[in-house]
Amino acid sequence: MQNFLKGDIMKRLFEQILRHRKTVILLFGLACIISAFMSTKVQVNYNLVDYLPDDAASTKALDQMEEEYGGGVPNARMMVEDIRIPEAITLKQELENVEGITEVTWLDDAVDVTVPLETMDQDILDDYYKDNTALFTLTVDDEKTIEALNGARELTDKTVSMTGAAVNTAVAMERTDEEIQKIVLLIIPLCFVILVLTTTSWFEPVLFMVTIGVAILLNQGTNLIFGEISFVTNAAGSILQLAVSMDYSIFLLHRFADYRKMGRNVQDAMIEALQKAFQSITASGLTTVIGFAALILMRFKIGPDMGYVMAKAIVFSMLSVLIFLPVVAILCYKLIDRTQHRPFYPEFKGFAAFVSKIRVPAFVLFFVLVIPAFLAQNKNSFLYGTSQIFGEGTDAYQETQAVENKFGKSNQFVLMVPKGDFATEKELSDELHNIPQVTSILSYVDNAGAEVPTEYLDKDTRSQLLSDHYSRMVLTVQTEYESETAFQVVEKIRTIAETYYHDYYLAGESVNTYDMRDVVTTDMAKVNAIAIIAVFLVIMFSMKSIVLPMILVFVIEASVWINLSIPYFTDTSLFYIGYLIISTVQLGATVDYAILLSTRYLEERKEKPRAEALRQTIMHTTLSILTSGSILTLGGALLAIVSTHGVIRELGGLVGKGAVLSVTLVLLVLPAFLYYFDTIIQKTMWKKKK
Repeated sequence: MQNFLKGDIMKRLFEQILRHRKTVILLFGLACIISAFMSTKVQVNYNLVDYLPDDAASTKALDQMEEEYGGGVPNARMMVEDIRIPEAITLKQELENVEGITEVTWLDDAVDVTVPLETMDQDILDDYYKDNTALFTLTVDDEKTIEALNGARELTDKTVSMTGAAVNTAVAMERTDEEIQKIVLLIIPLCFVILVLTTTSWFEPVLFMVTIGVAILLNQGTNLIFGEISFVTNAAGSILQLAVSMDYSIFLLHRFADYRKMGRNVQDAMIEALQKAFQSITASGLTTVIGFAALILMRFKIGPDMGYVMAKAIVFSMLSVLIFLPVVAILCYKLIDRTQHRPFYPEFKGFAAFVSKIRVPAFVLFFVLVIPAFLAQNKNSFLYGTSQIFGEGTDAYQETQAVENKFGKSNQFVLMVPKGDFATEKELSDELHNIPQVTSILSYVDNAGAEVPTEYLDKDTRSQLLSDHYSRMVLTVQTEYESETAFQVVEKIRTIAETYYHDYYLAGESVNTYDMRDVVTTDMAKVNAIAIIAVFLVIMFSMKSIVLPMILVFVIEASVWINLSIPYFTDTSLFYIGYLIISTVQLGATVDYAILLSTRYLEERKEKPRAEALRQTIMHTTLSILTSGSILTLGGALLAIVSTHGVIRELGGLVGKGAVLSVTLVLLVLPAFLYYFDTIIQKTMWKKKK
């Protein structure tokens, strides 16, 4: 492998790439045109429930319900103010005719609305109608969410408030694309400014941006092989690819400039730069690929979704940097020369001296922080579903508050049991009624009575409650969609159902969230462990050391622990999806900084004592680390600031803070590790045979 990397074969390969410059440009150009067209055909999925494993109980329940009743679980509540009962009945009938709304439930499904309100069961009445305000429960088709909800609003000029999973999905679909465009429009000029400040040519940043832009376009187009991607991957993917892989271009052009300063001609300088930078770029890229690829092992399918897309993204970035960028740089080197400007950055001599002075306190403070951070990051409180993805200041939040202030926190469960034994169903219903949080049950035995023959029930009601094989019970439960109480109700209903039936299905947003919690929490330890081991092995074989990979992984993992401990100390709940993804993404994305610094240290250490080697290392690597870290921080910050979607906003915040923490520990703490463990590192390096 080593002979391949540094021998004649690699050199001849790079020579061939540079010799066929027009062919390379033509191939990349055609690939970009095709990818631009293909990217418009990639679908985006905003429904987290679709990413539950196929064998999850709630997934099976939804599939069975779709098969038996042609619709899913009620997933939206629509509150209409200042409406009388006759108007509400008319509106309900109109709602049932809206394309995309498969089912509407209201008061007339539970009681006889022709009798005076005072004679109705007050608990049931309060679930559907209160203070001249009606609350309809809708089942909305996932593929027509926006059209269905907009159509429902247009039926009346009265004040309407909506809440529920379908509403969250619709808002996310309408807002996310717009927000991504804003982020892209902001990040491109800001990245350009960062690159101008950290290079010595006005044109080099253009090359960097074009190279990564080509890689992003190729990745977006080839996402068509998956058919669709998740909204998380769609929102964060391109930003992460830009931020994570920009440093590959910087590594290569810095080496190119160094060899040109030594007097090499342009062609030879680029070939030597490619040979020298190849190992660093591929090692850095491979660790990042592994960080993302570890997500593929998650059972919660949003992990594989992001893992495949982002691992592919990094591969395209490396190919663009190693093939496309050298060709373009050779063609544009005169323009690079003509646009040179004085450095806007310091030489970092003072910073290197500062790092040396604080070596001992930095080392001590690191361990003082890392132990409580490790303990705290395992004790966070989490959110698993989508019920709280839109926070204060959003229209979705305001409408949810309006509904809950009037009718309380409520959601619906749907229980399907084998049809035929109405006596057993009645016993089951009676026991379910004893659960304190259950306020009403809509079922055949509750509404028609176990004694009433099915043919006496009107066709519409019968089709809602009875299928060819199952009876359906719709339970209204007064809990939040996601809470310990809601999860306890899920467990109680399942336990009660199991005492009467072996074959039953329970569905609902709380049920989906309950299963989501079980799935994602079991993923965490496995994914992290595999990512850490794989990254360790890559560093070990590329750097030919056993001790050094331990140090690098430990320092970056410490930055992850500190990042994830902040919510605990600030008493903030985390979306578990963000928590799970950031653990591997931060490791894969920022371990490059540690590799860059330690690789340079080993080079300097061959000729200098450890203190001087570290001083030179810090002087020569700080700029590259700060550049890459600044872009990753910027990308994360923009996601956090611009996005209104809670999962995306939180993931962006974690990425941004994680980049700052990783850069800080790599520049201030890793040098101390290299200094104090220098002897052990040198003795455990694999030496070449002479």
